[in-house]
Amino acid sequence: MSKTRIVPKHPALILEEKERHLIVTDLHLGFENTLLENDVFINTNTTLQEILDDLYHLIDSENPDSLVLLGDVKASLKSITKSEWDNVPKFFEEITQRIDTVLVPGNHDGSIQRLVPDTVTLTGKSGLVIDNTLLTHGHALPSENLSHIDKIIMGHLHPVFFQKDSVLNGQRVWISLKTKKENLFPYSKGNLEIIIVPSFNKYFYATNKRYYKKSISPIIENIKEFDSAKIVTLDGSIIGDESLVECVLS
Repeated sequence: MSKTRIVPKHPALILEEKERHLIVTDLHLGFENTLLENDVFINTNTTLQEILDDLYHLIDSENPDSLVLLGDVKASLKSITKSEWDNVPKFFEEITQRIDTVLVPGNHDGSIQRLVPDTVTLTGKSGLVIDNTLLTHGHALPSENLSHIDKIIMGHLHPVFFQKDSVLNGQRVWISLKTKKENLFPYSKGNLEIIIVPSFNKYFYATNKRYYKKSISPIIENIKEFDSAKIVTLDGSIIGDESLVECVLS
């Protein structure tokens, strides 16, 4: 049975079974052009190096056997921008020198295979199953063939807490949802936990909700009822339950 734990103060998860896997999501390399629309200017090389440095720190401190990227490594949806041509291969070249790397493609990873070296394991869009856990980006429904799982770890939704008068306004958060398995797999019984991982890209948010566009996941859309939920900050503080899920995800 695999076990999961949040890395304190980081948007990263450890999944342990026979091996230890470091899981992060939504790097969105090349996102800087989008920020220009809000008059935010960030140097592409600076953000790439910051992401690499943060991952190096996690690799050194957690000593994982592999790094699993849950999709949206790049920012554009279907095309490949000049920034992505430059920085995505550079990212993979650097990170694969430090650790075995697996990429589960997301909805922003169109044509990503043109940027990924042979040293990276590229899965299908449905994701990767380790023991009882599905690792997926979150933009596609899992097949009924995966109904034996009892845990889903996903990205895609970029959960952020918005409350104007709160010191946590605009902060990334974790979400853990528990529901009946039949809500997602109609012919199955049992319980299912869904862990939504916050984006690894710390520049990806505005502190004003009207500037922030949420993603939609068919996994969450298909689940109408949650037995329980926890909303947790990066430092591990529980700030809400199922009553706040809709506020954080919409």
